[in-house]
Amino acid sequence: MPDAVLIDGVLSDSACLDERALQFGDGLFETVAVVDQQPCLWEAHMQRLARGCHQLHLPLPDVAQLRKETEELCAGTVRGVMKLYWTAGRSVRGYRRPQPLRPQRMLRLSEWPVRQPKPWHLRLCTHRVGDQPVLAGIKHLNRLDQVIARAEWQDDAVDEGVMQGLDGRIVSGTMSNLFLQTGEQLITPSLDRAGVAGVVRELVIELAAADGYRIDIRDVTLKDLRQADALYMSNALIGVERVARFEDVGYDLGMAEHPVVAQTRAVCHRPDVVSGGSL
Repeated sequence: MPDAVLIDGVLSDSACLDERALQFGDGLFETVAVVDQQPCLWEAHMQRLARGCHQLHLPLPDVAQLRKETEELCAGTVRGVMKLYWTAGRSVRGYRRPQPLRPQRMLRLSEWPVRQPKPWHLRLCTHRVGDQPVLAGIKHLNRLDQVIARAEWQDDAVDEGVMQGLDGRIVSGTMSNLFLQTGEQLITPSLDRAGVAGVVRELVIELAAADGYRIDIRDVTLKDLRQADALYMSNALIGVERVARFEDVGYDLGMAEHPVVAQTRAVCHRPDVVSGGSL
């Protein structure tokens, strides 16, 4: 008998339910800033996508084809957000992937509203992100830890939540990476057990190395966060934003920010900037 499917009570086609991305979160995605018709930090996005394919045992996409389709989709776009999905295709049921596997690529271009930069206010999330080294660093489609954590507040005065690992170490924000400034030193949490290695985070690390600065990548404690001279959050869309307050701790916004942070903010949304070549 043919499959019978109701979606919101309406008899529907079952094709969307065959997507392994929907059934199991079996796939990867990238959120790409688009400026002047071009994707920003494209090489870094593609390298992270390749790492994700390796860790999930997915075939690599044809990057030249993805770039061609991206440029076609983004033609005429002054400012936009492109979501790129690379999934394990379709199967009717069961965790076993079909053979031969036919991956599916999906591109979606959306509006990217202009927002005024402002210092962020952060809170500590109760929900903690689980440790799984195999999935650490990549942007897979299973983001329930972040969804649960983000559901903890509805206050518009809070811009982001800080997530801890199961052992209490600081990992990241729900949608961002984190940098601490202590004196002239930058510190960012290690992501070897959990978290997403953001493309702007990678750009900060690359620019620091090129300019002769050292970034300390290590486990970060709640005490480190509270005692930092300055705090920053980053992702592909916000670039780098400075934090004004974390819980009851206020940071001195008059303190000069680290030069690598300022440099990253200035270039991360320039389509001509190449990042990812040394990762």
